[in-house]
Amino acid sequence: MGENIVQEKSYKFALKVIKLYKFFADKKKENDLSKQILRSGTSIGANVEEGIGGITKNDFINIFYIAHKEARGTNYWIRLLADSGYITQIDGKSLLSDCYELIKLKGKIISTAKKNRN
Repeated sequence: MGENIVQEKSYKFALKVIKLYKFFADKKKENDLSKQILRSGTSIGANVEEGIGGITKNDFINIFYIAHKEARGTNYWIRLLADSGYITQIDGKSLLSDCYELIKLKGKIISTAKKNRN
């Protein structure tokens, strides 16, 4: 990948989410919660990619808002999985740390893009 840090971090986070999903499917035989986090956790990077290709500055901002919202939703699912014992607190903290970093990055990108919109 290139030097776009949010693109790279979103992609690596999606890989971690896919591994978590595979763990749930193979070891825990759980599908409902794992599909939720798979959808939200992988859509962050997909929306980042789409936003980077946005036609206008407003398009870019709107799509990054969606990526930001997906990261917030993923944050919820990770907390729920850790607090319910589906994943360990240690794994939960690691994923939450990565997810929170993505939330902060997207927030800064959106704020900067809004300031430079005109």
